[in-house]
Amino acid sequence: STTGTHYTMTNGGTINSSTHLLDLLDEPIPGVGTYDDFHTIDWVREKCKDRERHRRINSKKKESAWEMTKSLYDAWSGWLVVTLTGLASGALAGLIDIAADWMTDLKEGICLSALWFNHEQCCWGSNETTFEERDKCPQWKTWAELIIGQAEGPGSYIMNYIMYIFWALSFAFLAVSLVKVFAPYACGSGIPEIKTILSGFIIRGYLGKWTLMIKTITLVLAVASGLSLGKEGPLVHVACCCGNIFSYLFPKYSTNEAKKREVLSAASAAGVSVAFGAPIGGVLFSLEEVSYYFPLKTLWRSFFAALVAAFVLRSINPFGNSRLVLFYVEYHTPWYLFELLPFILLGVFGGLWGAFFIRANIAWCRRRKSTKFGKYPVLEVIIVAAITAVIAFPNPYTRLNTSELIKELFTDCGPLESSSLCDYRNDMNASKIVDDIPDRPAGTGVYSAIWQLCLALIFKIIMTVFTFGIKVPSGLFIPSMAIGAIAGRIVGIAVEQLAYYHHDWFIFKEWCEVGADCITPGLYAMVGAAACLGGVTRMTVSLVVIVFELTGGLEYIVPLMAAVMTSKWVGDAFGREGIYEAHIRLNGYPFLDAKEEFTHTTLAADVMRPRRSDPPLAVLTQDNMTVEDIENLINETSYNGFPVIMSKESQRLVGFALRRDLTIAIESARKKQEGIVGSSRVCFAQHTPSLPAESPRPLKLRSILDMSPFTVTDHTPMEIVVDIFRKLGLRQCLVTHNGIVLGIITKKNILEHLEQLKQHVEPLAPPWHYNKKRYPPSYGPDGKPRPRLNNVQLKPIAEEREEAEEEVHLLNSTTL
Repeated sequence: STTGTHYTMTNGGTINSSTHLLDLLDEPIPGVGTYDDFHTIDWVREKCKDRERHRRINSKKKESAWEMTKSLYDAWSGWLVVTLTGLASGALAGLIDIAADWMTDLKEGICLSALWFNHEQCCWGSNETTFEERDKCPQWKTWAELIIGQAEGPGSYIMNYIMYIFWALSFAFLAVSLVKVFAPYACGSGIPEIKTILSGFIIRGYLGKWTLMIKTITLVLAVASGLSLGKEGPLVHVACCCGNIFSYLFPKYSTNEAKKREVLSAASAAGVSVAFGAPIGGVLFSLEEVSYYFPLKTLWRSFFAALVAAFVLRSINPFGNSRLVLFYVEYHTPWYLFELLPFILLGVFGGLWGAFFIRANIAWCRRRKSTKFGKYPVLEVIIVAAITAVIAFPNPYTRLNTSELIKELFTDCGPLESSSLCDYRNDMNASKIVDDIPDRPAGTGVYSAIWQLCLALIFKIIMTVFTFGIKVPSGLFIPSMAIGAIAGRIVGIAVEQLAYYHHDWFIFKEWCEVGADCITPGLYAMVGAAACLGGVTRMTVSLVVIVFELTGGLEYIVPLMAAVMTSKWVGDAFGREGIYEAHIRLNGYPFLDAKEEFTHTTLAADVMRPRRSDPPLAVLTQDNMTVEDIENLINETSYNGFPVIMSKESQRLVGFALRRDLTIAIESARKKQEGIVGSSRVCFAQHTPSLPAESPRPLKLRSILDMSPFTVTDHTPMEIVVDIFRKLGLRQCLVTHNGIVLGIITKKNILEHLEQLKQHVEPLAPPWHYNKKRYPPSYGPDGKPRPRLNNVQLKPIAEEREEAEEEVHLLNSTTL
């Protein structure tokens, strides 16, 4: 019989692999044990399938050399699939980086000597560049030079402006059109959906080959269009697509949804590894942020996938700097204790930005879903791209590619820097040029740069809110880091000038002597970038590791930790959800967040279905129903499974049968077994009851029965039930009283219950307001006292059902 269709399990989780004699007589039923789209997998069932498969391979491996080879192949397939995923992720990331750089420069001009070179590569081979104007060379022609033959002047500026907007709109239109026509799932970041998929939800096509192909192409176009988005989040989606596609080459993973999710966890680590050049950070990101089930074996494989992906990217060397990332920096001065204060202030800014962004972006996305505006995704992208291009061009800091901007903000002012951020007034008495240039007074270039950066900060904050969530691939990491880096650089320059002009102040006296290099503005940009990213995503450990791998700033771990922790605390004061959890809730995905605490004292009986006003629980009996009875029950209800009881009189639980398995088994029996008709008795018991001689052949379906479904009593606290669902990944749990079935709790019921409790108990205010009692009045409209539970006034059950449609927006289009 098929693997995984016969397993018995006790509530303690031990497995009884004894296969029943009756089951051995049954033919395997193809399709049993698979799942429909938008359904949740049964982790316990999948783990049992895998153990059964493993036992079978181990028992056969000594029979012949061929079986031994199959056993070795099975053992190595895990390493093989993560190696292939790492290779593909690294290659695609290198391709995306190179293509995005070339297309970004295409908005400004073209290299006549070699069309495939971007601006920087075009001028590498030129002997006619100067130190001050190192980006100007005769081989690189701006669009104004090509079209109207002018390199300078107002005519040239207007022509370049028009061409910049033209290319930006062309790239954005092409990206959104490809997404809309070929792969609607290729839009957005992808991380909220990947978190949901890793928690056991099935979204068919989300990690398919079309999505991979379109996401790779449109990601390049979206980044090149100059929209306020990054490629880092979508690269995780691209890597997970690779992992999903390669897992189909190995039966161990293609036939088991739980095992496939181990590969996807490793793939997400490889995605972050190539996005940031941070292999260790990628593994920690997968562990902290996206994975639901992360055994030790997956940790090693994630580490290996991240290593392979980083190695491939380093071999491609897309940035030409022998580094995995664009903004690798090295600072030459240590940080001082008094600097912790501005670092913590940057953390506060990051937390405030994160809280503002999450609320504003979710409000805008909700508005998009509920108004006509959401029906015109192409128009929305064109409008956002047009506004971005028109405002971005005049300001040199917003015209830059966002990664280039972050690089410039992170970079320390050395003797070879020609940026206006480094336009300090030099001390004429300096005897020689050294790496550690002492703190100097800011020149006019620095002050004008600060004004431009302030305008760029406001522009980025507003545009990122409206850009994240439009129908093109859009990551959030780079825009958030850019906002933090701008704020950090401004604070860094302010502290530097304060230390220069007031070096005799108490806080500066010990460290900042005249002529000493004590403040590094680039370091503040790095800390600000980490704080803002932490405020939005609420990551901590993985974020600090990503940032110091990203920049090489190993000795600056303490400032980074202080800023990231502060930003998390400040952000959590306004709401505990990160942006990804907020989008999961907005889209109504069935995701039980492990970080969320359940503090209420409701019982399983309060949550189970059916409620008092509902029709009775739909059940099957173990040997009293006909095929026709079961088919009618399936047609009349939409439930995904049915408890099997001994008889209508005893109501004692026997097991649980899934709707999909029943449908497949009955269809298969009608086709393959003779004598199975509508009046055939269906038997779930071990022994077929004695039937009259003239009755049709019975249908034995014990093989599809889960003999030991998870059960809890009606007095089990919901806190424990929620923990069981989270830690074991259950789809449903039966509620019994003295062995008699009372009802069922599904993942959907738990999510609805959590949402209701939130709306009853938690007003939309910061946590410090929660102590104020903001409950409904003690008496209802009819003058009778309202029922109470855990000091929370709940509406009567009959009212609850009426309000469910209005209040609970979860899972409106999905089933469990």
